[in-house]
Amino acid sequence: MRHNFENRCWSGLIHKKFVTLSSDKIKQSMQNIRNIAIIAHVDHGKTTVVDKMLLAGHLFRDNQNAGELILDNNDLERERGITILSKNVSINYKDTKINIIDTPGHADFGGEVERVLNMADGCLLLVDAFEGPMPQTRFVLQKAIQIGLKPIVVINKVDKPNCRPDEVQEMVFDLMFNLDATEEQLDFPTIFGSAKEGWMSTDWKQPTDNILPLLDAIIEHIPAPEVIEGDAQMLITSLDFSNYVGRIAVGRVHRGTLREGMEIALCRRDGTVSKQRIKELHTFEGMGRKRVSEVKSGDICALVGIDGFEIGDTVTDVNNPEPLPRIAIDEPTMSMTFTINDSPFFGRDGKYVTSRHIGDRLTKELDRNLALRVEKAANEDVWTVFGRGVLHLSVLIETMRREGYELQVGQPQVIIKEIDGRKCEPVELLTINVTEEYSSKIIDMVTRRKGEMLSMTAQNDRVHMEFQIPSRGIIGLRNNVLTASAGEAIMAHRFLEYQPWKGDIERRTNGSLIALEAGTAYAYAIDKLQDRGKFFIFPQEEVYAGQVVGENAKDNDIVVNVTKSKKLTNMRASGADDKARIVPPVVFSLEEALEYIKEDEYVEVTPHHIRLRKIILDEIERKRAGKS
Repeated sequence: MRHNFENRCWSGLIHKKFVTLSSDKIKQSMQNIRNIAIIAHVDHGKTTVVDKMLLAGHLFRDNQNAGELILDNNDLERERGITILSKNVSINYKDTKINIIDTPGHADFGGEVERVLNMADGCLLLVDAFEGPMPQTRFVLQKAIQIGLKPIVVINKVDKPNCRPDEVQEMVFDLMFNLDATEEQLDFPTIFGSAKEGWMSTDWKQPTDNILPLLDAIIEHIPAPEVIEGDAQMLITSLDFSNYVGRIAVGRVHRGTLREGMEIALCRRDGTVSKQRIKELHTFEGMGRKRVSEVKSGDICALVGIDGFEIGDTVTDVNNPEPLPRIAIDEPTMSMTFTINDSPFFGRDGKYVTSRHIGDRLTKELDRNLALRVEKAANEDVWTVFGRGVLHLSVLIETMRREGYELQVGQPQVIIKEIDGRKCEPVELLTINVTEEYSSKIIDMVTRRKGEMLSMTAQNDRVHMEFQIPSRGIIGLRNNVLTASAGEAIMAHRFLEYQPWKGDIERRTNGSLIALEAGTAYAYAIDKLQDRGKFFIFPQEEVYAGQVVGENAKDNDIVVNVTKSKKLTNMRASGADDKARIVPPVVFSLEEALEYIKEDEYVEVTPHHIRLRKIILDEIERKRAGKS
């Protein structure tokens, strides 16, 4: 599927197809454009709505199975069920071209959201008919309202039991009012429906059999982009990459007309202006692109042949270079140490293991990932990578792991700032929705981590709680909350502001079980050590000295020998041998591992393994370092 998609995208480039349009036709098609961004909290059905819109726009043959979650076409997005990268597609409906921009729902990918909202004139705000607006909906909606986008509210999943569409509509109105929306923005149309069942309607009690009411609402309520005459201007808000032509600049033409072969000026961040030429010009059509001879203001296009650009640079007229204001992106709130893999097992799994490979890959990531910052230590192979949260950084690590990189990552640290001479740390707004019986446990857990409760409301048999909590307190919290609530809790958080330092927070109180020597772990040894704590390794797994193989039941680290095998002598034991009965080990996902480790530990990440280890592998060296 993905391979075909790329082929379709670039077939225009390879075959050098020219498409010429008469100027009348361009003018007419330019007026009939709608640019919309889709905003929603994670898992409220955003990508499913886009799927149904693509099907309604007849992008696929009737006998073609398009699959589900068409836009989440990278493996990581499909596995996690979340959107990470924003994407553009377009459909034609009633002679109108609708450019759809799918945005991520997580606040961690806010850098993606901020830059793509600049391309839209309106937004679809998608809300779950039971859950209502959630913190991350608020995060993206706030950005959209500040830019001045006109919203259409879509209340999805009205086929769910216990849904409350009318209440949710009131909640959305209150939320927009609190975010200082204008009168015009508050006068929003509301569409109800179920994307999964494939219907939308203006009244949720009267289901239809298609989603055309939604497309009609887009054409009726979202304004067409203004055609601004004058010298050409375009802000580069996204980029793409092709193995054939290199980097491709994507953005919305703000003013004037861009033509193929035209000379342009590129205005950069540092104020320099370079003269370049547009080799090819593409507009988005369906899920691919179409080569055109010119693009007028208001449409979204891709430029081939521009070198050395960054996201936020402006393409302008060569005789009168006027840069547009750059995209303002929220600062990172968390950092992690990345370093080369120097464990005894380095190079066994990965293709790229040297510092040069990791350095090049991080530099390449900076091109696309606006919210990321990277600093290299002067004399070591160590990089400090700054991002918007654990999820943001773990997606980068997981992507690198799948590409064949081996690396080690340290414990996530929050970024401390000094404001008015006081030490300040990032604070987040945390919402937890949980069944009533577990609410007291959750409150206790959050308040121990310096959380302050803001509100608590009952919704049928569930309780909805809001807290203010330091970002440090959220690291490792999700696991504990899910364990304490038997998997019932729904948890979401977003960055609020910097506040004065809240004091020490107790994180993990248990110590580690550390392997004494390298070798193969035996069931016999693990069985005898089970009363010491929980294990993270399976029998017959290879381990090395200094690897963290389990969690101690007490608060100190102990070194254990898991490679000890049963001695086979010709002496009989009195009584039959007991079978080794081993509790299944704890298997961490990448985020869980990152949140679990202590300051003196690393997560070793390779294409096939995630291991925990002490930074200093040798036990005697560790003791020395501990004393000093």
